[in-house]
Amino acid sequence: MQNKQSTPSSYPNIRMRRNRKSGWVRNLVEENTLTSNDLILPLFVIDGVNKKEPIASMPDVYRYSIDLLLKEIEIAANLNINAIALFPVIDPDLKTDDGKEAYNPHNLTCKAIVEIKKNFPDMGVICDVALDPYTSHGHDGLLGEDGNILNDETIEILIKQSLVQANAGADIIAPSDMMDGRVGVLRWSLDNYSFQDVNILSYAAKYASAYYGPFRDAVNSGSMLKGDKKTYQMNPANSLEAIREVELDIAEGADMVMIKPGLPYLDIIRNVRDRFEIPVFAYNVSGEYAMLKAAANNGWLDYDAAMMETLLSFKRAGSDAILTYSAIDAAKIINGK
Repeated sequence: MQNKQSTPSSYPNIRMRRNRKSGWVRNLVEENTLTSNDLILPLFVIDGVNKKEPIASMPDVYRYSIDLLLKEIEIAANLNINAIALFPVIDPDLKTDDGKEAYNPHNLTCKAIVEIKKNFPDMGVICDVALDPYTSHGHDGLLGEDGNILNDETIEILIKQSLVQANAGADIIAPSDMMDGRVGVLRWSLDNYSFQDVNILSYAAKYASAYYGPFRDAVNSGSMLKGDKKTYQMNPANSLEAIREVELDIAEGADMVMIKPGLPYLDIIRNVRDRFEIPVFAYNVSGEYAMLKAAANNGWLDYDAAMMETLLSFKRAGSDAILTYSAIDAAKIINGK
């Protein structure tokens, strides 16, 4: 080998591209990896039999009756997805100002939990705890005469909702309502009724976001919403407040915390990850999903590539798990199917 002539001192002695030259070396030095174990599949359930309803604002996402829901869960299980998150679409005739259907032990959510656990005992079932699917006004809590959301009175309903879900077989309850103090009371109530093993996944930092529109379409709550949710969901301008919210929920007994939305709040995920030693989840919400689908359907980007890049960004920011409508799509790519 012949020596080359000396080169200027500005010539790069460190070449970062050496570690990018081939697939095998890129894999060796890869810092973050997305697996099926990181994915949670959200599913919308409706009453009836053999029903599958498309959601216009969420292409390729559907509302399923319980019998068809089980088939989707089987697909997820075969792709090594370990958990699903259940969201009910309630008959409008059952929606009331007080959301009492939320704690009916025979409601749609509870019936779905029973069937899921009967057929897939090893599938983790996460159940949303909030009143918006059940209220005639579309809010997550009880609405006072003055238009304010009643914090403590709402928590009394959330306790009942959590207990019927736990009794039906839910593995994790996920309060997404953002009422103050609800985690501690829910933990006490679950323990007091011998549900010590039921986890609490707290939506600790849930922002009053514009990205929730398609989800509200999916559960038919958007058109019913009176006003907005800014008095209980967080101001998108705030980050220090998120730390305080997470800290409070951990102190009250949360086992995991959720940051919602995900993509516009990667900084919040990272801040929480760096500050606390607790599992941190991200919600890749409906609006984020809809944007990718719309762009892909217009030929403006590659859905698979952009979707995988998006999900990897959550891992890079510090998420332990990701709740995403792309879970099955991602798991197929991960598993080479």
